[in-house]
Amino acid sequence: MFSIALRFIRYDVAKSFGALAGIIISVFLIGQQAGVFIFLTDAMRSIVDNNKGYIWVTDETTTNANQLSPLDVRKGYEISSLPGVERAYPVVVAAVGAKFANGTTGGLSLIGSEAPAFVGGPWRLYTAKNEDMIPDGALITDYYDSKAQGNLKPGDYFEVNGKKVYNAGLTRGARSFGGGLLGFTTIERARYLGNVPTTQVSFYLVKPKKGVAEAAVIQQINQSINGVRAWNADELSQTTVKTVLSTNGIAASFGSLIGFAIISGLVIIGLTLYSAAIDRIKDYGTLKAIGATNGYVTRLILTQAFLFAIVGFTIGRLLVEGFRLGIAKSGTLFYFPNWFEYALFAITLIISLGGCVFAIRRINSLEPATVFRG
Repeated sequence: MFSIALRFIRYDVAKSFGALAGIIISVFLIGQQAGVFIFLTDAMRSIVDNNKGYIWVTDETTTNANQLSPLDVRKGYEISSLPGVERAYPVVVAAVGAKFANGTTGGLSLIGSEAPAFVGGPWRLYTAKNEDMIPDGALITDYYDSKAQGNLKPGDYFEVNGKKVYNAGLTRGARSFGGGLLGFTTIERARYLGNVPTTQVSFYLVKPKKGVAEAAVIQQINQSINGVRAWNADELSQTTVKTVLSTNGIAASFGSLIGFAIISGLVIIGLTLYSAAIDRIKDYGTLKAIGATNGYVTRLILTQAFLFAIVGFTIGRLLVEGFRLGIAKSGTLFYFPNWFEYALFAITLIISLGGCVFAIRRINSLEPATVFRG
């Protein structure tokens, strides 16, 4: 069956390349759009996903970790006094403006955490250590943001809200969503640079006492302290993504592009295979005349489509990987989960096998005797 299918494919190389190109383009577009969407959703929940292992305590109205309302520090004292709580770590997030040595300006989301534990950030440390944030004026920036920050290098001085600071080291791959580039420093310096009152924090990360269930501490906080909400990190991460996606057109935009790529693939391979079947209608008729059943002819066409799917998926997936590695150099980092690989291959099969339905129907309706007439 495979050898006969290959002969049919080689009969008209141009049409075979057309069908293959349709699959490759569809696989690439689906993978490209899905990859960028994964990057964006990872960025939306980055601050939460990089601080798992703690209970998040935010303002009671917060459903998006990228838009935090300030909390009174007295809430932290109340949280720390609960019997199941070992410690509540304050974190300050401040939006600041930065001006670099070459005149470049930009925004920074400055994350300040408390020494010496520095719970809340930084993460993905590259050339820096947590302790590098302690000296006066020290900030940690990200490797991929150097160009946007005027080619900033470790040791370079720049200004934040008109105050002199220096780059104390680098993270690599610490991304944010919608809040500018990320910078990390101590909580005191984040307050100073961001003009955040000493009576306020952005959120608390709470560590339960050993042996105390996280759910029990969350319940304690939510039932006993007004004006705050305690979250499991996974729950806040998922809620943040849902909130962001429900308030803009990102999901609809990427969903429509992926749907368009699938439809385009179906149309291209459908027309190509149908045209190829018409071109070889005498051969199919001859096969039926010498005893081939409709089931055999159907399997023959499906085998051709399957071969197109295998080759098209392999080439398309390699192109997607090249795209992923290419944009990773600019800091757009994403990784495909295993389920996506299976889903992409399943979609490829649907495009290929679904696209040959019209060709199968045309050949199955063919009367063998017609091939011997004129």
